[in-house]
Amino acid sequence: MRHDIHAVVLDLSATGIGIVRSLKEKKINVFAYDVEGKYAIGKTRHANCGICPNPITERKELLKFLIQLGEKFSESPVLYAGSDDFVHFISNHRNILSRYYRFLLPAKSLVDAVLDKRLTYDLAAKNNVPCPKVFTIYDEEYLEEIIDDISFPCILKPINSSAFRKRISHRLYKKAIVVEKASELREKYLTYLPYGELMIQEIIPGDETCIYSVKTFFDEQMNLIGVYMNQKIHQFPPDYGSSAMVVSVRDEEVIQKAVSFLSQLQFKGLAITEFKRDQRDGELKFIEINSRIGLTQRLSIACGVDLAYLYYLSLTGQNPTPVTSQWEGVKWVYLVRDFISFLQKRSRGEMTFGKWIEGLKGKKVEALFRWDDPLPFLRSTISHLRNLSHNNK
Repeated sequence: MRHDIHAVVLDLSATGIGIVRSLKEKKINVFAYDVEGKYAIGKTRHANCGICPNPITERKELLKFLIQLGEKFSESPVLYAGSDDFVHFISNHRNILSRYYRFLLPAKSLVDAVLDKRLTYDLAAKNNVPCPKVFTIYDEEYLEEIIDDISFPCILKPINSSAFRKRISHRLYKKAIVVEKASELREKYLTYLPYGELMIQEIIPGDETCIYSVKTFFDEQMNLIGVYMNQKIHQFPPDYGSSAMVVSVRDEEVIQKAVSFLSQLQFKGLAITEFKRDQRDGELKFIEINSRIGLTQRLSIACGVDLAYLYYLSLTGQNPTPVTSQWEGVKWVYLVRDFISFLQKRSRGEMTFGKWIEGLKGKKVEALFRWDDPLPFLRSTISHLRNLSHNNK
């Protein structure tokens, strides 16, 4: 296989580092960039790392940065985005960036739709994919009109998370706000209204283990080149957050739902499709799609379906053999986040230390730790624990 074409990774979180390490194992030269704060924590010896402008607040500067970087390569490198913000940026500037980089994204309208939760659920409804009930709140008057139709508790969340984060303070930002009753909904709606459009989402009963994530790569012709799935065990924060511990599993019903939905949408490129099994009727309910590699990329390698490498081979014209089977029972753990999640559950009487330790047993990979590159793990752990200490003051 040809490995002499470079790769550029935009993101130095655990997602980006997972991509970097996958490619580095194949002796592919990798350049990785992120905004200053994330670069300081995530810089890794497995890539040529640097600071880049912010994809939300410094768009013109980032475009100039990427053009100047692209001009330095004799052959166009493969471009990876490890966060939704970088995906959106690349999508919006795809015509210019495609002169300098190799990448594959679905149509711009689809990228926009999966970043706007209101449009995401419209896509599901049009394709007859079951999903939670949602209400878009247009104003206070409309909220009063629909409030009797809302089942409590419910979730209040931004329609566009990226735009929401741009306006709101770090301390106030939450991915999802759980609301227990009507009076609380009125109050929290007014609190968060200045920062962007909001929607209400039905809560699907069931804990984290009811959530399944299918990771896929469809090539330009919509051939399925790679697919694997995992089940969540713990989240960070515990109730509505990102993965802290997952396990590789194979459930054909879940995979078929994801692959069928993405095929109907013509969702080429990389994707993460998430479902939750409703404990009331056992039905799988669609939660979201992201058009990128997932946080658990290191599990992708460990369970035998290296999506980052398959993407590289495809984008460099090497026609990889599809990989659609996986090894099951491998755990992926983001240790510091899993520990903090455990502390929060213990404070609510939901988990003991012994139970947490028991859950760490078995075949597993850690999101960041590697003996030959320990600093990203150490810096991330220190940063998370400092934030925990600060928030507890």
